[in-house]
Amino acid sequence: MSLQNRIINHFSDSIQAQQDATTHLSEVLEFASLRLVTALLNDKKIITCGNGRSALSAQLLASAMLNQFERSRPALPAIALAADSATLTAIANTVHFDDIFAKQLRALGQSGDILVTYTDEDNAANVAKAIIAAHSKDISIIALTGKDGGMVTSLLSERDLEIRVPSHSSVHIHEVHVLITHCLCDLIDHQLFDG
Repeated sequence: MSLQNRIINHFSDSIQAQQDATTHLSEVLEFASLRLVTALLNDKKIITCGNGRSALSAQLLASAMLNQFERSRPALPAIALAADSATLTAIANTVHFDDIFAKQLRALGQSGDILVTYTDEDNAANVAKAIIAAHSKDISIIALTGKDGGMVTSLLSERDLEIRVPSHSSVHIHEVHVLITHCLCDLIDHQLFDG
């Protein structure tokens, strides 16, 4: 296969993953945006977490809330639990890596906040522990997943939402997670500042 054909295949596969997500996820994205807006209107915050590339998506959401998405507007309260390398490495060193998000969440989270998790893998034990910690503090979850949802899916309660990308490719799951994040940011801005 030529290099140009490989390029065309990458774009085509990505477009297909996005089209599949549009078909399957529009309704749950609307519900997720409504929950996020309700939390923000009630002076609650958005807390995000994820590992590796998923940490970048989590930070993207928090950054867009704290600064802006596409236009200037007041800052919205959000925290990315993967952003503080000193805290992450301290917890991993003195407690356990699986507790890097849960320990922060127990200290920073409050009832009514929303935890937005990002994962494309089955074995994100630190995200799973964050979900358990969130539930203990009356914090609901919006879980962005892929593949079969992994261990995260089994931990979600009836008041949580799962946004599962219908793909088995980690690369395409991450691409769609970024698109979903952009979509949620736009929906939040539209509901809070265009109404």
